This record gives sequence, C-alpha cells and structure tokens, in this order.
Amino acid sequence: MLIEIWSDVVCPWCYIGKRRLETALGEFAHADDVEIVYRSFQLDPSAPLEATETIAEALGRKYGGGTAAGQQMVDRVEAVAAEEGLLFRFGQAQHVATVDAHRVLHLALEQGRETQVALKEELLAAYFLRADNVADHDVLRAAAAKVGLDARRVDEVLASQEYADAMEADIRQAAAYGATGVPFFVVDRAYGISGAQPAETFLQVLDQAWTAAHPQLQTVGGGDDACGPDGCAL
Repeated sequence: MLIEIWSDVVCPWCYIGKRRLETALGEFAHADDVEIVYRSFQLDPSAPLEATETIAEALGRKYGGGTAAGQQMVDRVEAVAAEEGLLFRFGQAQHVATVDAHRVLHLALEQGRETQVALKEELLAAYFLRADNVADHDVLRAAAAKVGLDARRVDEVLASQEYADAMEADIRQAAAYGATGVPFFVVDRAYGISGAQPAETFLQVLDQAWTAAHPQLQTVGGGDDACGPDGCAL
C-alpha cells in the first residue's frame, strides 16, 4: 500500500495529521506493507527567505489584531497538538519560505522512502518543537546529517535549483487531485483524505483500501460433489 502525503514543513496540521496517521498505522494489521512518500506543497510561496517576523506576528498582521491576536490563534493549535503529544513552540517559529526544505526532501527520497520520512520528522520537529528557521541552510544541513544524507550532495542542492522541477510537479499533481490545502493524503492513488482527520478515520480508509486491493474469494457451494485428499464423495 502506498500513502502519498502532500504537506509543508511549516503547516501545524500536517504535523498533527502525521501523528494521527501514525496512530492509525499502529492499529493497522498490514502496517508493515505500507510505504509512505511525502510530496511538496507550499502554503505561502511568497514567504521570505530571510526571517523577518514570527508566526504570531504574521498571523496578527494578516488577520488583524496584532501579535496578541495571532498568539491566540497559535494557542488553539498548540492545544490540539498537545493532545497528540506534540509540545509546539509555534508562536515563536519564523514565517519563512520552505522551497529549499522541499528540495532537500526530494534528495532524501532518492536515497529511500524511509530516509525521506525521517527527514520530514526532523524538519517538523525543528520548526514546531524548537522554533528553528527551516529556511536557514545550516538548519537544513543539520537535519539532513541526522538522517545520513551525504553532506556534499546537500550542499550541491542548496547551492542550486536542483529538484525545483520535482517540487513543482508535486504541486501540480495536488491541484489535479483537487487539493487546495494540506495535509492531503492519497492512499493507493484511489482514496483521498483531506486534513488532519482523527486516527479512526485514517484506519477506516486504510482498511477499505486494503480490502479493495486484496479481495477475498467468495466460494459458492459445498464439498458434496467434489474430490479431495481423502477420496471422492459418491
């Protein structure tokens, strides 16, 4: 089973949704047969490469009410995250671009899906749990090193526009699926889940997708008119 996840490393619901999916997978009988791939999505393509304001400040500016109002929005999300065991520092996180983070995630995918999943967790933790600047190349290098990416290749990617086309292809595919926000989960390219749904919802879709891909044979009739190891019914 393939689960593709469109998300951004600065999206709080993407981290919450990741944890809820993991909870569902913990109860899914075929979890060992599940492969996960992260796809790129930019919440704010116009976000600056250099940090200029915190998320609380950015929200207060965008929706009005100043930093205090922005922090109230952050507090509500942080309370939900805490229910999933995530202690966010979201209000202190920086409003920055994520294009380079996505390109390094594509590099990680070339090394393997498990490596990409590990890097995704590192970047989400850096941003939400430590309030690190995920546009900073040193932060990206440190996260990449933790999951075993080659430092030379990471530098090459960060110094270029490598994987920009792959990132844009992901974004176009999201639009083709009708996704206007993230997280957006696609199971076996047949079942879509929009948003950080409860773990129970994820589990229901996983079970449905597995059953559809592995139908059980429906047997009609008994064994009265058949032959077997012990002979034939006469």
